[in-house]
Amino acid sequence: MQEVFPRAVQRSWQPTISVVVPVYNEAAGLDHFHRRLVTALASLESWEVVYVNDGSTDQTLTVMEAVHRGDDRVAVVSLSRNFGKETAITAGLDHAAGDAVVVIDADLQDPPELIPELVANWRAGFDMVYARRRSRAGDSWLKRGTARGFYRLMQRMGDLKLPEDTGDFRLMSRRVVDAVRQLREQHRFMKGLFAWVGYPTTYVLYDRQARSNGVSKWSYWRLWNLALEGITSFTVMPLKCATYVGLVVALLSVIYALQVIVKTLIIGNPVAGYPSLMTVVLFLGGVQLMFLGVIGEYLGRVFNETKQRPLYLVERFVPSAVKVSV
Repeated sequence: MQEVFPRAVQRSWQPTISVVVPVYNEAAGLDHFHRRLVTALASLESWEVVYVNDGSTDQTLTVMEAVHRGDDRVAVVSLSRNFGKETAITAGLDHAAGDAVVVIDADLQDPPELIPELVANWRAGFDMVYARRRSRAGDSWLKRGTARGFYRLMQRMGDLKLPEDTGDFRLMSRRVVDAVRQLREQHRFMKGLFAWVGYPTTYVLYDRQARSNGVSKWSYWRLWNLALEGITSFTVMPLKCATYVGLVVALLSVIYALQVIVKTLIIGNPVAGYPSLMTVVLFLGGVQLMFLGVIGEYLGRVFNETKQRPLYLVERFVPSAVKVSV
């Protein structure tokens, strides 16, 4: 099935840098973010900003359109509903026309002032320049700890080397963007897709700040589901674990059966203990149900892929208009 926008939208001008900003209910701080972004980009060549409205329920789209009217280097992509941040980033990449593309959030936890440094590394010959967090202001110890554990788990579970302490804030060359845009799976974990395509990569360190406005849209439940997407998208290790656990349980069952036979031959066959029997039955039932759930996670993803639905639908697209020399 053909995507709504299968190739990057053509412009009457070619920006050097495109900045993709996925946005969901950020009306309160969007103006402030844009002012800081424009200041950060002032030293660069021609550029555009692609704001992607991911089905916001506040005045985010109205603010985006006002920003566009005041700055013709701004493009607005409004999705038909909320498809999630990973898909919103994909929509932004599909509509970005620059020779290099920067992805950044609008909450100002990732500083726009770092973009010139990302661009400098790109000009030095790197196709991917990601921003690595040196510190994470505003995040609880639990969030920092679980994030660190997830990155380490991903490092050990599969062949994909996911860089630690790294989010979506990064710069990609045009050939990296075109490579990522070929990957159209429904269950998207963009950090993994960025790492999967490879190409010469480097990083810059920065201190992540607290949010400037509002609250994070990422609850622990949503973070848990995102972690599941990452694990099931890039490794089959949970299925292998099911096999290994099954082998261990089968081996323990054989040992227990031998013990029962020997005990019966030596001292007879007394009445079996009800508690121990229930313990074994519940343990085996729990293991089976757990791994049926693991298989179901993978099967559900196969089912979603076979439907071949488009990743997103665009309700409105307003392109950036003219080249402005800085």
